[in-house]
Amino acid sequence: MQHIHILMVDDHPIIIEGYENTLMATKKEDQILQIETANDCDTANELLQRASKEKPYDICFFDISLPSSSDGKLTSGEDLAKMTRDIMPNAKVVILTMFNESYRVHNIIKEINPDGFLIKSDMTSSELAEAFQHILTTPPYYSSTVSNFLKKSIDTDIYVDDINRKILHLLSQGIRTITLREHINLSMSAIEKRKKQLKLLLSVEDGKDETLIEEARKKGFL
Repeated sequence: MQHIHILMVDDHPIIIEGYENTLMATKKEDQILQIETANDCDTANELLQRASKEKPYDICFFDISLPSSSDGKLTSGEDLAKMTRDIMPNAKVVILTMFNESYRVHNIIKEINPDGFLIKSDMTSSELAEAFQHILTTPPYYSSTVSNFLKKSIDTDIYVDDINRKILHLLSQGIRTITLREHINLSMSAIEKRKKQLKLLLSVEDGKDETLIEEARKKGFL
């Protein structure tokens, strides 16, 4: 028998229930699925840390938009996926998200290189079942929207690294630029430079932080 240890992270319990039901109904006869779930970064982090010491996950499903951890260090499924790569290098990492902008997709692939990448609007229960079996044996599996983006030879320089994402997150939490240094180990001039780059990157013409946050949300960076 093949025992498969699974983590599913999504902030909507009903979506997780749908994923669980699909996998349980379509698993192979020789597969035993042990599924654990989390709805936020804190719970997911606890499960991941415990699993890394006891019984590592075989496959982890992460939604991108999640409630941040209480210490602010984990702000999304992207952060959880990157941490999983560090502490459980053999675990398959699958991203499930509503974000379907080309630059966001490319950003996630550059940052995480997931074993599976599914856009929720593409997904049916049969595709999830197919993707699951495919990822277990011959990853990667990308849904149609992701595959189409990758086939197009577009020039995508929109790449937001960890520090820039943290700046965006802190600004979105109401932290003023002048106090960002308390949260990020950079000089004020380096922070200002990054903010300018972000505004150029996200086509913020009026120069306002509010517009920067609005554009970052629209493009899926928050």
